[in-house]
Amino acid sequence: MLELSSTLKKHVDPGSPIPLRMMAAKALVPLPPPDMITALFLLTSDADEKVRATAMESAGKLPDRILSSGLRDEGVNPPVLGWFLDQLSRQDVYAEMLVLNASTPDDAVARAASICGMRTAEIISQNQLRLLRHEDVVRQLCLNPNCGPALIDGVCDFCVRSGLILADVPQMRTARVRIFGPEAAEAPPDLGPTADEVIEEFGELDDENAPPMEEGKRLTLAQRIMKMSIAEKIKLATKGNKEARSYLLRDSNKLVSVAVIRSPKITDGEVLAVANNRAAQDDVLRVVCNNREWLKDYRVKVALTKNPKVPLPVAMKFLAQLREAEVKDLARNKNVPSGVQLLARKMLDKKNAPKKEEK
Repeated sequence: MLELSSTLKKHVDPGSPIPLRMMAAKALVPLPPPDMITALFLLTSDADEKVRATAMESAGKLPDRILSSGLRDEGVNPPVLGWFLDQLSRQDVYAEMLVLNASTPDDAVARAASICGMRTAEIISQNQLRLLRHEDVVRQLCLNPNCGPALIDGVCDFCVRSGLILADVPQMRTARVRIFGPEAAEAPPDLGPTADEVIEEFGELDDENAPPMEEGKRLTLAQRIMKMSIAEKIKLATKGNKEARSYLLRDSNKLVSVAVIRSPKITDGEVLAVANNRAAQDDVLRVVCNNREWLKDYRVKVALTKNPKVPLPVAMKFLAQLREAEVKDLARNKNVPSGVQLLARKMLDKKNAPKKEEK
């Protein structure tokens, strides 16, 4: 269910008068770019045929300043981004923006991968997390006639080394032979347990409400995860529960830890714990710092401001948004970065400085 602003809802609600909906379908309503592309997406399914057709036409004629801003915004709902990628997959400039947007659904990227131009295909091939998280992206890239052999070989070599099998893809079989030898063509080396096998073995990993595991079982789980390939760890990060995510978040491979923080099952409590974690990986913290929804939680902003792993310019941006009580705490807290502490003191000094008498 898409969350809509009151202005946007008024113009796309099926119960609103047709003239109001038609105004939005013609892109005549002054909306921020993310809301504009969301409105047009919704109106392409409107009950009125003329509204649908108008919205579709307007979506294809949006000015660059609106498209460029809206398609890059990670706060836009994934179905909206996926729909626009389906429409624009052959236009490299916009397809690249959508492929680079972490909120664009993997299945939409996979559909684009089979027909996009070489420039977009190169960007898709560089997104290692998507390649391992959604196997169809690899399959479709291998079917794209615009992709050169070097690009496909590079993608398949990386995926094979990361534990992806894809027995139905000839290029992957060739890559296995290239890396492991002729005997690996049909039967790749033992890659350890799969995510599905681990979830079946530890049934509670499929239940978000399961109580914490007992110590012995947790140790066994850790040993099983250590034997998993990168590709299967990423699948477990996406499918498993909080217990699995808490272990995988500490994985030394950044693709695995980023897969955890981008899991559709991640909770607000886990995000806050990451923001507070001084040992969190830089790439994981970067995801948190760039997520507008998570930053609506004031506690997350405070935690990120205090975290020494957060780049100083980013921490200072959050500091400027904090209440005076937290600024005071930071000004005297010796466990925060010195730059943050210094700026907090300056902010307080400026606020408390006596105003010059007016002449």
